[in-house]
Amino acid sequence: MSGPVSGPAPVPPDTKDWTWVLDRPCEECGYDASTVSVADLPHLIRANAVVWLGLMGVPEVAERPQPDVWSPLEYAAHVHDVHQVFHERLIAMMTEHEPHFPNWDQDSAAVAGRYDQQVPAIIGPTLVAAAYAVGDVYASVPDDDWGRKGVRSDGSVFNIASLGRYHLHDIEHHLHDVAYLADRVTIAAYDQHSEEYAAGTAVMPDEVHSNLIRFVNMVGTEARVLEIGTGPGRDAQEMERIGLSVRRTDVSQGFVDRLHAGGFLADLVDPLTDDLTDPLRGGAPYDGVWANASLLHVRRDALPAVLGRLADVTRPGGALHLTLKGGDGARWSVHGNVGAPRFFTFWREEPLREHLAAAGWEVDEVQHGMSEPVGRPSEEWLAVFATRR
Repeated sequence: MSGPVSGPAPVPPDTKDWTWVLDRPCEECGYDASTVSVADLPHLIRANAVVWLGLMGVPEVAERPQPDVWSPLEYAAHVHDVHQVFHERLIAMMTEHEPHFPNWDQDSAAVAGRYDQQVPAIIGPTLVAAAYAVGDVYASVPDDDWGRKGVRSDGSVFNIASLGRYHLHDIEHHLHDVAYLADRVTIAAYDQHSEEYAAGTAVMPDEVHSNLIRFVNMVGTEARVLEIGTGPGRDAQEMERIGLSVRRTDVSQGFVDRLHAGGFLADLVDPLTDDLTDPLRGGAPYDGVWANASLLHVRRDALPAVLGRLADVTRPGGALHLTLKGGDGARWSVHGNVGAPRFFTFWREEPLREHLAAAGWEVDEVQHGMSEPVGRPSEEWLAVFATRR
């Protein structure tokens, strides 16, 4: 989904007919048009734009990952133009009888618009403005008008509902195209918003407390526990109040610094690459691992390695508790207690069980629950309890 632009190398033009994404999930990004309500289009389009705005602050935003692949900046410039094109087509469908749309050559538009020479601090806000403008138009569509039609230059017939879903796939797919930025952008989001996150998660939900008590019963009240993703330290403090010894770790320097300022020992640790052995006990294995709402940021292809590394530092019979978001695919989000883009991977129970078993864990139970966030749809959560074989 990219085209030739000015720069060190041309980008191969995209010749695919992407209208099939209206009939079945996208095999590349996981987008499923059948799950999208037209009532949600304004919100989803605006939320997508806020992610792009955050990505424009990445220092490497203008660098191409490969000579013939657009940079995140170039993709953002394209997304800005996509909003404008769909805005024009939406207005035409609402005011004319089955309008015919002229061909839009996105590859020529990239050259003419000099996407590679755009300024991130400008393209970010203008993209947001374009997204909010077209989102307002979608929000104004009367219930009886979603079936109004328009015809593309290649003969493809859309109604307003299918146009909106096609539009949303285009911009969501391009966030998938820049998912290689996920780790650094997600960590930066926590670094920059550690105080807001701490304030928003200060009260432990009842279900988390229930899971914590079950975990304590599995490992014993004198256990030594490795916590992955300590964050502000709420869970660690509760476990220590009960009697456990907790090694606090996080990938966010902002959280680690905050813990140090509070007088706690904490280590900056990436569970995929850093040494996980216990420095305070000469490398003796842990009695358990607590990973509440932290491994949900790990890329799908990396989670099996992380689960294996956690098993390697846990004694036989030791316990693992982790929570992940339920669902399919992976995507960016600006929801929750952090007002900056973060990348989440979603899991189904069966493949998760397979990875846990292959890593050396015996799954005791996978609980399914639903969150009830304010102002956005509920989300499924998977809570895993497992024992080291």
